[in-house]
Amino acid sequence: MKKNLIVTFLLLVVIAFSALATSHKGKENNMETNKILFINGSPNVNGNTAALAKELLRGKDFETLNLTDYRINVYGQTLDGEQFDEVMSKLKEAQIVVIGSQVYWHNMAGSVRTLLDRFYGPVQQGELKGRKLFFIYQGAAPEEWMLKDGEYTMKRFASLYGFSYEGMATNRKEARALSGKVR
Repeated sequence: MKKNLIVTFLLLVVIAFSALATSHKGKENNMETNKILFINGSPNVNGNTAALAKELLRGKDFETLNLTDYRINVYGQTLDGEQFDEVMSKLKEAQIVVIGSQVYWHNMAGSVRTLLDRFYGPVQQGELKGRKLFFIYQGAAPEEWMLKDGEYTMKRFASLYGFSYEGMATNRKEARALSGKVR
């Protein structure tokens, strides 16, 4: 009788650990397998930036987070009502992150720049390891140096926080070509 209780207990322990291992399989730092998050830095939520994201993510399920819907303080501010933690929570759940920005004043949109700046401090180097990062960067007539500067920033951001930088799309053709890496 005592031997049967011990065997039953050990079986329950094995089942519990097996269930726990299965529930964490495919997750790293709260990352959900194959979850895709598009962070849209454009105030025009259905504009060209969103259209390029749809082209890049064609046939895939993804969540869109429009930065204009969130209050993110600039680096150093401590104003009430900030929602940076909400954005980070969604980002940490994703395996694939697409950040989209239009070219404003020869650079990325302020909402995207503010988001990137806010990582400094609360997010540790390498914390987002295992995630893929894509960058959508478009404008009416950006010059080559503007695109290079934007991509340099995103590559540096990706390497600092552990993302695998997968590339930048500035038009539909580039988005289609890059879409094969979204897996």
